[in-house]
Amino acid sequence: MEAALRAGALQKARYGDPTLVVEHKGAIDLVTEVDRTCERAILEILRARFPDHDVVTEESHIERTGSRYVWFVDPLDGTTNFAHSYPFFCTSIALTVDGEVVAGAVYDCVKNELFSAERGGGAHLNGRRLSVTARDELLTALLVTGFPYDLRDDLVSKLGVFNRFMGEARAIRRDGAAALDLSYVAAGRVDGFWEELLQPWDLMAGRLMVEEAGGVVTRFDGTSLGLRADEIVAANPALHCRMLAVLRQHREAAPALS
Repeated sequence: MEAALRAGALQKARYGDPTLVVEHKGAIDLVTEVDRTCERAILEILRARFPDHDVVTEESHIERTGSRYVWFVDPLDGTTNFAHSYPFFCTSIALTVDGEVVAGAVYDCVKNELFSAERGGGAHLNGRRLSVTARDELLTALLVTGFPYDLRDDLVSKLGVFNRFMGEARAIRRDGAAALDLSYVAAGRVDGFWEELLQPWDLMAGRLMVEEAGGVVTRFDGTSLGLRADEIVAANPALHCRMLAVLRQHREAAPALS
């Protein structure tokens, strides 16, 4: 939580700054000087407190030592939003022990909202206990999603699942920061979330938020998530089943469409 708050303060100080330096990691994949500044600040805290722990972070490759304790850090989730002064971005930090996520923090400095979770201790927003919604029908549900950076390489296929959910749900939002999307599921602001090709630093903290708020988080086929780049679907238990059914229908129809 301390590290997330420090990164958030750095983001807030530079939010909307016209002198912000923005670089490209890909055609549409951005990185800013603030991403790197936040990463250094977070690593400073983690290394000082836990020098023997491993860290996996978005902007730097750090050699692993084989520690049981591994931190997953996204110093600025929603970089494109930040670069455009669109107020939906955050810092996401999670700790895993022996492959299980046990603690996480997601901080939105614009709204001053600190989401936190501890395995077995619940999920909280600024200290208030969180709970997923109880909606069990897609027709009454607000869903949120995101798209991978290679969307343009196969636009029809990548939009297939989105189109299928559009025909089932009340509405869908796409705001561009998966860690916050998952935190919003935990807070009951949205009912469900799905996305493919997310990196582990994108989803580890948010995954724990949802689970500790009473939700279910799996891969598209209902199997458990690993500590790798992966697909994810998250919702309350009843709606999660409905979303898995839609994903299964899309998967079964895909060969006929190819």
